[in-house]
This record gives sequence, structure tokens and C-alpha cells, in this order.
Amino acid sequence: MAVTHSVQSGKRRDDVLAVHSIDTVVFTVPDIEEAVKFYTAFGMDVKRDGNAVNLFTVGHSHCWMRVIENKQPKALQFLTFGIYAEDEAAFKQKIEQLGLGCAPHPLATRPGLWLKGPDGHPFQLVVSDKVSPSQKTPATPARALARQPAAAPARSQIGKVHPRWLSHVLLFTPSVSGLIDFCEAVLGLRLSDRSGDLVAFMHTPHGSDHHLLACVHSEGPGLHHTSWDLGSVDEVGEASEQMRNAGYADGWGVGRHVLGSNYFYYVRDPWGSFAEYSADIDFISSEYPWTAGDYAPEDSFYLWGPSVPEWFVANTELPAKN
Repeated sequence: MAVTHSVQSGKRRDDVLAVHSIDTVVFTVPDIEEAVKFYTAFGMDVKRDGNAVNLFTVGHSHCWMRVIENKQPKALQFLTFGIYAEDEAAFKQKIEQLGLGCAPHPLATRPGLWLKGPDGHPFQLVVSDKVSPSQKTPATPARALARQPAAAPARSQIGKVHPRWLSHVLLFTPSVSGLIDFCEAVLGLRLSDRSGDLVAFMHTPHGSDHHLLACVHSEGPGLHHTSWDLGSVDEVGEASEQMRNAGYADGWGVGRHVLGSNYFYYVRDPWGSFAEYSADIDFISSEYPWTAGDYAPEDSFYLWGPSVPEWFVANTELPAKN
């Protein structure tokens, strides 16, 4: 079972200046119909908006991701982070003092503060409600089983699995240490754990899952995966079958991570990146004095599960080599 620490209700800490959530992920793909098909199968609430789709989780009013058609290979455009209204002026001053301000991204749909990320992607800060978890995520209540006393339901009785919310985002970066430094000094995130300069995991001091944002080394920047919360390891397994049945056979898992402790299954999307189903991740409350560890490479991927496919760490946003 994942570690559960004491929790708060998500109230702002007034002794830190930090983002509280990843509000929205924005990226482009060459064919929007592929995105509609993939994310519908994945269990998202997909809403068309011209040449784009806005992705919601079923029953949740927040738009977690916006995917826009662009006749170019898939590319991350920007991340939007949520901040508290009380912190907006301080963030604006910090961005100006550090000379990090930049023009709004042309695909942006909301006003906010814009700054240059260390790897070339712009970041946006918007005043918004905290949508990162503010307590350990609860397990899905056990099903009422027709096969009692059997513990597993019949395959024919399983309905579609739907993610509950965005858990985290993992970015490719040419400098893991450089991105950690930026996130700590500018965004106020804190290091949860790392494995040297291979991979790192960061949380918000306002309380979040073990990682709100993570990064892994690559020759250049890009989006490796978005991760979506489910209520149990059974749902992770059922969701993996859901995607195989929908024609998305490439994936990694089911397994369990060491860093974060979550159960996982990664589905390879039509553009060579991934969408992860995740359950039972560690939670770091705003009260808990978490000490970051530096772990061996073999601990950075998984505790148990199938071998890591060679293509799992391929950054498809890099220019093709001749």
C-alpha cells in the first residue's frame, strides 16, 4: 500500500511562493481525428472545438488538456500552471526580476503570466482553483459482485474505465538538474526523488501527489507522458485491456513503480508518446517534511512488471536523424 501522510484541505501555504497545480497541457498533433479516437477509447470526455479537442474527465468540469491539429509531427506547445490569486503579484515581480517574461503563446485562450522555460517551452501561470489532489486519493469502492463468493467480476460485467483526474506530467529535458533548479527557484516546486541526472520527480509544497511534474533525460525537450488517476490496480489492469481491445496494443505494464509507489500501465499513443493509467500513488501533504532521495537507476523505473520496451524512452519530438 502506498504511503499516506497527514493531509490538509488544500489551503494555500502563506510561507511559500509556489504553483499549486498543473492546470492544462497543450500540444499539437497532425490529425485531430486520431486524438478523438485515442482519448475516447482511453476513457476521457472528449469535446470538439473546431480543429481542437478539449479533454475532460467524466463528471469533472475542469479541462485538463487541449489537443490542437497542426499538420506537423506531434509537439508539446506549453504547460499552464495554477497559482493562488494572493501569489499573482509576487510571481509577476519574480518573472520580471529574473528577465524570464515572454510573449503569450499564439495558441493560448486565457490571459495569464508568461515565462520562458529552460528548455524552450513557454510556461503560463493562471489564477485558478487547485485541481491537484489535496489528500491521498481514495480507492474506488469495491464492486457489488454477482459472482459471490468469487472475488473477481465476470469479464462480461466490466464497464468502461474512466480516469478521475490528471495526476502528473513527465517532460523530456536535456538537463534534469537544470529543470529541477528552474522548477525550484521559479515555480516553487520541490524535489521528491531523483535518480542522478536520469530522472526526477517534483511536488508542490501546497500538497500534491508524489510528483506533479517529472522529467527524464533526452537529447532535447518534449512530452513523454501524461498520467491519469484510477481507483485501484484492478482498474489499471482493466483499462489496459480496454485499450488493447480498442486497437492500441503497444504499452508497458501492468507494473508498480518504486518512486511514487503507484501501479501503472502506459499506453503508447498514435504519436509515439504515452498516456499512463496510475493508481495508489504516494501523497506528500503540505505539512509533511519529505526528504528527497537519490536512487539507483534500477529503482527509477519499476519495482515489478514486464521489461521496459526500448521505445519507451524514445523522444519522438526530436528531429529525425538522417
